[in-house]
Amino acid sequence: MRRPRSLVTGAAARVGLATALEFASRGHDLVMAVRCLDARAEAAAARVRARAAAAGHPAATIELRAADLSDPSAVSTLAATFAGECLDAVVHCAARYDARPLGDLDSEHVLEHFRVNALAPLMLTQGIRKSLEASVLDAGAGVVCFTDMHAEGRLYRDHASYFASKGALGSIVSALALELAPTVRVNAIAPGVVAWPQGCDVAFQERYIARTPLARAGTVEEAAQCAAWLALEASFITGTTVRLDGGRWLTA
Repeated sequence: MRRPRSLVTGAAARVGLATALEFASRGHDLVMAVRCLDARAEAAAARVRARAAAAGHPAATIELRAADLSDPSAVSTLAATFAGECLDAVVHCAARYDARPLGDLDSEHVLEHFRVNALAPLMLTQGIRKSLEASVLDAGAGVVCFTDMHAEGRLYRDHASYFASKGALGSIVSALALELAPTVRVNAIAPGVVAWPQGCDVAFQERYIARTPLARAGTVEEAAQCAAWLALEASFITGTTVRLDGGRWLTA
């Protein structure tokens, strides 16, 4: 039997890199989809190769493939590179997150969020469907998308385009789960905070944690572990969203 093989988007940093490291520790061959083949991406791949070797899987293949997921033609090109190949799991971690208050929105800003956060996962999953259907896993292939707990009804200001795109992604997960069953499972993770946004001030972090029952932020490693469980082990779960939020949803 061949080694399991997985694709992680946004794999150069944050949750994407943590997810690639988690799958490498489990002995998977990996395709790390990154925006560009720069020094950061190469360093991320080196870390993943080192993790695979340290976990006893030195023969694992760790490969970088570049694609700007804000460009639909690049998404199609990336999908086409998997023709004739097999995949056992896909984790869509790449995301666009930018603040802009209502009144300052323009169509390009909104569409950029939709292209990266919703259109790319939909079209990439469609494009690699045959590769997923060839999975060697007993439970079949698993697809995992990262939505956002706040997009389910705990919104905050200045992120209308981001929340709209993540809400759309939630519906896409449900639609894909129906369309790809029974051979491919599709689920979502809706984090609260597992990695603070760049530039997030300490006062905001303290207020957020004060409203989180488990009294801390999550970690990218916890997000990666949840993704691996949904993709590889949750054999009778599809079309489901798991809130990874420390109970934050419970506090209005």
